[in-house]
Amino acid sequence: MRLMAAQEAVAKHLDLHHPGRCSEVFLSRGGAVIMLRFAEVTDAAALQAYFRGLTTRSRYNRLMGGASELPAGQLARFIHAGAGNGFSLVATLQRSGGESIIGEMRYAIDDATNSVEIALSVIDGMQRQGIGTALLDNLAGRAASLGADRLLGDTLRSNAAMLALARKTGFVFAPIPGDWTQIRMEKTITRPSSQPPMLRSTSRQNLSTHGRISSSELQALRGCCNTCQ
Repeated sequence: MRLMAAQEAVAKHLDLHHPGRCSEVFLSRGGAVIMLRFAEVTDAAALQAYFRGLTTRSRYNRLMGGASELPAGQLARFIHAGAGNGFSLVATLQRSGGESIIGEMRYAIDDATNSVEIALSVIDGMQRQGIGTALLDNLAGRAASLGADRLLGDTLRSNAAMLALARKTGFVFAPIPGDWTQIRMEKTITRPSSQPPMLRSTSRQNLSTHGRISSSELQALRGCCNTCQ
């Protein structure tokens, strides 16, 4: 139950009623300012529009099937932080019409293997801009903060873009017994020697009245969020 206890500590800091307060900002290769934040209930329509907007091939690769949109059950899990031990993040870009989702990432805790299972996608028009690499690097930090040993993910053998991204970011591959269409990606997580193996559980009283986390707590939560608004 080590990872579950660590995630519960993260959840107390996050305030699951307002997950969007935690965000991280990075630049794409083309200089676009991308915000990475936890998905919220109010993102339901935008997330569905994002998945509908993927090309048929990209949507098939992400959902591993021929769905035309994100199934209702998956959408519900996406927008409710902690549902099924999973958390979803969205990468957004500010455009003239407002905030637009241009990528998403989901991770789930597997306490039995002390690992974090991952899945992600980036909208076709923003691929090869370093966004996928930034998402995986961010997720490795989150997993390290939880004390996980490995990142795991399954993808289609035909998903050349995901395979190239995983290889570039240090994943190794292994066959999935009985399934020749998919391949497993795995990456061992290396934590700094100064980093504790698991987050220390703290109460909500440690948060300020504005929902912000102290600088020392932010350091402990590296990988959870770099900026709390």
